[in-house]
Amino acid sequence: MDRVLLINIDSTIPNLALKKIEKYHTDKGDEIIWDMPLMYEQVDKTYVSCIFPENREQCQIFEGKALIGGSGYDLNIKLPPEIEEIKPKINWGFTTRGCIRKCSFCFVPKMEGKVHIVGDIYDIWDGVSKKVFVMDNNILAIPDHFLKICSQLKKEKLKVDFNQGLDHRLLTKELWLELISLKHISEIRFAFDDIAYKNTVIKALELMSANGLTDWKTRWYVYIGEKDTFKTVFERMNILRWYKQGVYVMRDRIVKDNPEFIALASWGNAMGAFKMELQDLFRKSDRMYDYMRYFPKELHIKRDIPEGQKEMDLWNRCLL
Repeated sequence: MDRVLLINIDSTIPNLALKKIEKYHTDKGDEIIWDMPLMYEQVDKTYVSCIFPENREQCQIFEGKALIGGSGYDLNIKLPPEIEEIKPKINWGFTTRGCIRKCSFCFVPKMEGKVHIVGDIYDIWDGVSKKVFVMDNNILAIPDHFLKICSQLKKEKLKVDFNQGLDHRLLTKELWLELISLKHISEIRFAFDDIAYKNTVIKALELMSANGLTDWKTRWYVYIGEKDTFKTVFERMNILRWYKQGVYVMRDRIVKDNPEFIALASWGNAMGAFKMELQDLFRKSDRMYDYMRYFPKELHIKRDIPEGQKEMDLWNRCLL
């Protein structure tokens, strides 16, 4: 019996590669130790997974002593075939891998290749849970497979979250009606990654609106990259808000400290705030009032502060 150390550097969701390794060694009778880096010299084997490139340096102490992989370390490192083929039933996973798109910020096509089927709901579901998370990057690119997955979900009366976002450009009336016939864990997710997709997003929203879309039923990932400006992001958010659909602003690490984009994320990522008129939000939220300077001047307001509050603010500043 071997002692096997698994190190998850930075994944905040179940790490599928490490779960496969865990099952492989557990089935062999090995002892599994999770996330105890100081033990790497006291075990027989060590596996390390790093998802984000900015965390790559945390892998250095394991180099030459462990099998290290993940998109944040080296896209070319693969699991051994006997481990890769394992399908742990943890109610989280993939039924397809790869993607037909080539988004500049995404490593999936390079790492996984063209979209292809790798399983179905019964390869993910443990047979007990009432919820499953489907992590496919572009399941709508194989519509017959998507319909099969929907059929399985309905047969087993499961709630689902297509977590990575669905490709609005591939949506048809048939696929949309099938999608809204399912039970969902949260809002149905899509992506509006670039203002260049404005027309296709509106086309998709019109199709949905004509076929049963209700207010705040969907939530759209709004990616902010290096080429974006406040205007390109604000316009995307306002299109979605006009249709009464939610957003989730995702800032690339290159722009994450930009105060304009922080202001937009603070507005969009809190659904309650996003549903409000901005002027009302500026009146009610001190934080958003501070961000008001980044928004168009026609949205600015003057907010009267009671004399007592002015005196308290002055006193607090003196204490700093």
